[in-house]
Amino acid sequence: MIAELIIATLVAISAGLFSWLVFQRLYDRLLYYRDAVSEATTSKFTELFLFVDLSKYIYLYLGVLFFLPLLVAFLSGNAAVGVLAFLFLLVAPYFILKAMIARRIKKFEKQLPDALLMISGSIRAGASLAIALDNLIRESPDPLRQEFSLLVRERKLGVDMDTALDNMEKRLPIEGLSMALSAIRISREVGGDLAGTLNSLADSLRRKLTMEGKIDSLTAQGKMQGLVMSALPLLLMVALMRLEPAAMGQLFTTKMGWAVLMIIFCMQVLGFMAIKKITSIDV
Repeated sequence: MIAELIIATLVAISAGLFSWLVFQRLYDRLLYYRDAVSEATTSKFTELFLFVDLSKYIYLYLGVLFFLPLLVAFLSGNAAVGVLAFLFLLVAPYFILKAMIARRIKKFEKQLPDALLMISGSIRAGASLAIALDNLIRESPDPLRQEFSLLVRERKLGVDMDTALDNMEKRLPIEGLSMALSAIRISREVGGDLAGTLNSLADSLRRKLTMEGKIDSLTAQGKMQGLVMSALPLLLMVALMRLEPAAMGQLFTTKMGWAVLMIIFCMQVLGFMAIKKITSIDV
C-alpha cells in the first residue's frame, strides 16, 4: 500500500513537472509569436502612416485566433472546418495588410503625374527644388503628401539627398517614381533641364495610366469569369449538401472523398492562377 502510494505520488509529481515544462514552452512560443506579429504588423502599419498601439489588440487577435476555430468546429461538428478557420485567421492579417499597401501604392502612382507637373511648374517659375517640394506638400493629398513630407523631414534632420531619395524609392517600388528620382539625382550632379524632364515623364506616366485603365476595363470580364468559375464548385457543393447530405457526406468522411476534395482544390487553384495570368497584362 505504501509502495503504491509512493509510486502514485512520483507519477503525479512527474506529470505535474511535465505539464509545467510544456506550459512554459508554449507560453514562451506564444510570447515570441506575439512579439513577432506585433513587430511585423507595426512596421507594415508605419509604411501606411497608421500609428497604432498594437499591444492593445494583439491579445484580442490571439484570443480570436485560438477560440474562434474551436467555436466553428463545435458548431459545425467537423474538426476540419475548425482547422480551416484557424488557417484562414492565421494568414488573413498578412493578406489584408498586403492589399492595403498595394492600394496605397496604386493611389500614389495615380497622383504622381500631377505631382511631377507641379514640381516642374515651380522650377520653371524660378523656385529651387526644396521650395518646389514644400509647395507640393502643401497642395497635395495623401498619400503623396505623406511620402514627400517624410523626404523633406529626412533632409532637415541631416540625411543627405541621395540617401533620402533611396529611402523613398525603397518604400515605394514604382517604376515612374524611380525614373523621377533618377532624373533628380542626375540634375543635381550634372545639371540639365529638370523641369522639362519631369514634364515629359509626367506626360508619359499619364498616358501609361490611361492605357492601364483601358486594359483593366477590357479584362474585367475575364477576371470576373475567373472568380465565378472558382466560386461555382463551392456553391454547387453547398447546394448538393443541402439536397443530398448522405451522398455528399462521403466527401468528408472517407479517404476517397478527401482525395477528391484535394484534387478539386488543386484544380481550382490552378485554373484561377491561369485565368489571372492571362488577364494580367503588364504595360
